Amino acid sequence: MKALIYKELKLSMHPICYIFIVAFPLMILIPSYPLGISFIYVLTCYPILFLGANKGQQSNDLLYSTLLPVRKKDIVLARIFTVIFMQATFIAIISALYPVARIINSSIVQSGEKITIPGLGLDSFALLLGIVIIGYALCDLIFFPIYYKKGKSIVMSTLFTILGFVAYIGVFTIGLPFIPGLEVMNNLHIGIQLAILVASILISFTLHFVVYKISSKQLEKVDF
Repeated sequence: MKALIYKELKLSMHPICYIFIVAFPLMILIPSYPLGISFIYVLTCYPILFLGANKGQQSNDLLYSTLLPVRKKDIVLARIFTVIFMQATFIAIISALYPVARIINSSIVQSGEKITIPGLGLDSFALLLGIVIIGYALCDLIFFPIYYKKGKSIVMSTLFTILGFVAYIGVFTIGLPFIPGLEVMNNLHIGIQLAILVASILISFTLHFVVYKISSKQLEKVDF
């Protein structure tokens, strides 16, 4: 298993993926930029740079992996681990930049008032992370089973995954806080936010286990 994960990080994962997960968290430093939008860019690593649209599919990475003396379900598990690694690294970097973002936003004044961020703002950052973590897990629940059903379904899996996450993040981080009665989402106590975050992490692990089970069965049926 360690060898498979090493292969994923050293061979399968395109170098630009590392650039993406380091560069795009910097968007949190843009004043008044909707925070939820920043998290969408991790998904662009899936089809274009990582899961096979260019580098992987042209080099027959999945076929090569299945020819190795390893179980197909371990191939799926290693790739899920790599995707979670990408997501977790992105979240860790953007969280590290959070204090800087607060300083920048609090120091900028427009027309005598401090600027505001559409939807969930910096005061609801922990809640935002909880929503995003579940969103990533749901995206993987869409992408992996579709992709591993035939081992090359990039277009459909990408389309449903990206559009689904955009709709999800738009509703939960930008739309809901503007609905009368739900503006409280921007004023939740930090303790409640952290509880939601912890619950989201547990839900994410559960959903990824489901992703693993479904995708493993799908790949077992693929005849290369």
